[in-house]
Amino acid sequence: MLNLLRDRRLSIVWTLLRIWLGWQWLEAGLHKLSDPKWTQTGEALKGFWAKAVGALPGSAPAIKYGWYEAFIRSLYDGGHYTWFAKLVVAGEVLTGIALILGAATVFALSVGAFMNLNFMLAGTASTNPVLYTAAIILLLAGSSAYYYGVDRLVLIYLQRKKERETSESLAVSK
Repeated sequence: MLNLLRDRRLSIVWTLLRIWLGWQWLEAGLHKLSDPKWTQTGEALKGFWAKAVGALPGSAPAIKYGWYEAFIRSLYDGGHYTWFAKLVVAGEVLTGIALILGAATVFALSVGAFMNLNFMLAGTASTNPVLYTAAIILLLAGSSAYYYGVDRLVLIYLQRKKERETSESLAVSK
């Protein structure tokens, strides 16, 4: 099954999925980037965390794991939403750009999947399960996921550079 996912003939499919996934992240990040409650005060994230930990009057925690609730509650109580909201926005925008370009693809897919996992752990479904699954499939596809992207060009450049250096060092040692 893994060999089928990594088949170069599917690279165009994985590229389209990667670009779509990148667009989802970029769009989400740009939406937040234009909202001062994300970029200046962190109030949007504060509200999200308050709902997740049940800090709103008459609400129960949306988080189902005690260890995760304790973690988010400590961030919420410590006022960390002010800087963490900016981190979320930057993460979404940069992940989107990287996936669209196919640059640092494995890292971007890992970051995106990690963000989706955290949103789901906080009790939010929305599109997160679909985006998470797409990221995992693309990670399993390996280099086929970035065959049409910046990563492949960088890898070709680095391979040629290494070959030149190796041939030069062999020529010098003769």
